[in-house]
Amino acid sequence: MVAIETAGMAAIGAGLAIAGGAIGTGMAQAAIGSSAMGVIAEKPDQASKLIIWVAIPETIVIFGFVVSLLLVLK
Repeated sequence: MVAIETAGMAAIGAGLAIAGGAIGTGMAQAAIGSSAMGVIAEKPDQASKLIIWVAIPETIVIFGFVVSLLLVLK
């Protein structure tokens, strides 16, 4: 009985890790993306630098995925 409860709690924790990472990434990319588009409209030569800034928050989702794998595959 305890093993079932532990597995269930690990699954809930894994889901929360992915959901939290996805929500955090979405909020960060909303702000960064709109600002980046404003800069690109005025200075198109800065586009290559700004693409990196838009991609950086994606690591949050990757970290959430790694945490969820650690919880599920422990």
